[in-house]
Amino acid sequence: MNKLSKVKNIIVNGPQKLDCGKEISNFPIAYETYGNLNDRKDNAILVFHALTGDQFAAGKNPITNKDGWWSYALGPGKAIDTDKFFVICANVIGGCMGSYGPSTIDKNTNAQISTNFPVITINDMVNAQFNLLEHFKIEKLFAVIGGSMGGMQVLQFVSNFPDKAQIAIPIACTSSHSAQNIAFNELGRQAIMADANWKAGKYDEDKTNPDKGLSVARMAAHITYLSKKGLQEKFGRKLQESDDLKFSFDADFQIESYLRYQGSVFVDRFDANSYLYITRAMDYFDLSKQFNGNLSKAFENTKTKFFVISFTSDWLYPTAENREIVIALNAIGADVGFVEIESDKGHDSFLLDVPDFLETLGSYLKTNYINLNEKRI
Repeated sequence: MNKLSKVKNIIVNGPQKLDCGKEISNFPIAYETYGNLNDRKDNAILVFHALTGDQFAAGKNPITNKDGWWSYALGPGKAIDTDKFFVICANVIGGCMGSYGPSTIDKNTNAQISTNFPVITINDMVNAQFNLLEHFKIEKLFAVIGGSMGGMQVLQFVSNFPDKAQIAIPIACTSSHSAQNIAFNELGRQAIMADANWKAGKYDEDKTNPDKGLSVARMAAHITYLSKKGLQEKFGRKLQESDDLKFSFDADFQIESYLRYQGSVFVDRFDANSYLYITRAMDYFDLSKQFNGNLSKAFENTKTKFFVISFTSDWLYPTAENREIVIALNAIGADVGFVEIESDKGHDSFLLDVPDFLETLGSYLKTNYINLNEKRI
């Protein structure tokens, strides 16, 4: 049985026009939900995942049998409290957990679409996921939330649908990908494409995988998710299972062993072509360019309340880039709050057990939901 056969999905009849000029129709959007939608349908939160995430944000991932990627933040009694809120999380198009992507089987050829899949953008991802509101007959979301690439989707969502969310919480993100981040993504893509098993993206035809290339891509990216201080405190120059250097190219240092492990487990759950397409979508993201270089105009028609969150040790999407979003919102008089959380865990802080972050996020959601209900009285 196909491991994704029992994944929840909707079929979007379409057609949906993509930014590349192509159209897609009759395509699946895989999703998962947490909590219950109330009678007023005013407690719905749409969570957007990051590059290597999926719809399984909490609980046990039924495919990998591991905890959901946001288990620290999402669940009963947690910051995103599923005793109060109905949470929807979808796998982005281009992904590999059941949504339309390069590993989708082409019914005409019975082979994976692979690199015949169209190049997509963050805008395309958001427009596809909007169909979930219609599926659940939700007129307006209480919140849209996401970190990293998920935060980019939050920004794009509010820009595209200015009256469809009460609050928006972009976390550790940016309004446009920097040259440095494009460079890191290109390093990963080249590692995959240099793997002899990539075969111009048609590796499924020979039942092979560019595991070495994808593993290196993951190792390189994973470094950017951490901080220098965090790495030094956790690993320093500690040796791996030895009291002295081996004078070889085995993993002498613990950090080497750690990175190799991260690469090896990643290839078991992620598709190499999806990695190419999603990183390309991130690199193409430039919200201000969509509005002739004026980021403020992206939000000028919205009454959505914003809360932007960054982390002190995040050098992938540093606080300065998050502040640019705040400045753009302030310029149009939008309702926006901002907090920089102290953490030595780098960009990955939003995924980890960082009490100040979790308490801040939970308090903001709780307070705003109470205020929303009080307005009805």
